[in-house]
Amino acid sequence: MKKSDLFFLLIALAILFPFIPFPFLKVSIQDVFLYNEKYWLITSFIKFALLATLGEVLGQRLKTGVYLAKGFGIIPRAIVWGFLGISIKLAFVVFASGVPVFLEKSCSLNGAIDAMKAKDIMDAWALGCGWTRLLTAFSISVLMNVFFAPIMMTFHKITDTHISDNGGTLAGFFKPIKFGEIFPRINWFVQWDFVFKRTIPFFWFPAHTITFMLPGEYRVAFAAVLGIALGVILAIASQKGKSK
Repeated sequence: MKKSDLFFLLIALAILFPFIPFPFLKVSIQDVFLYNEKYWLITSFIKFALLATLGEVLGQRLKTGVYLAKGFGIIPRAIVWGFLGISIKLAFVVFASGVPVFLEKSCSLNGAIDAMKAKDIMDAWALGCGWTRLLTAFSISVLMNVFFAPIMMTFHKITDTHISDNGGTLAGFFKPIKFGEIFPRINWFVQWDFVFKRTIPFFWFPAHTITFMLPGEYRVAFAAVLGIALGVILAIASQKGKSK
């Protein structure tokens, strides 16, 4: 392990620590800021700006041997991830609220709404609706990742290309994004074959199924870990695209 790896590990642990719901932190953090739903707009931005960008930095290290290559643009990437984090939070709320209603009203899955009201999967088992909670959580994950994830990941790819085209500078980042020019430059083989066809069903379906089986407070911590994973996956996909 190089000194830079140890330094990165320490930074990663320091960033992750506030998002882990340790019992002794609940009074000081949960009730004040990071876990308080009243501040969801700000906390969603901060969480993904820090953690997903951290994942992209790690992805760069795995693929190129360095954490911050020239023109990487860590600040512009953090800004993009912050706003994507807000959209992800909105998707979580919309799909977690709407899918149980759809399952119960349109698919005759009785108890889907009540199953999601249980604290977690263990509480659902105790109430006799464990299988319903599992199926509902899986359905939420599948529908969210089918309808929302591809759009979000493609938008990220476009902004990633825009940042690279402008040398990773903050001034360049605020130039108009040339969607019409960037869109046909995307390596759609990599985007489809790796990002969509492999990571969505084999990683994101089960990962978000677990997310919606957890208690609300632990979803924050788990989403933090997934934020890092998302950054790594998209950074690796970016490198795959360059190698084609």
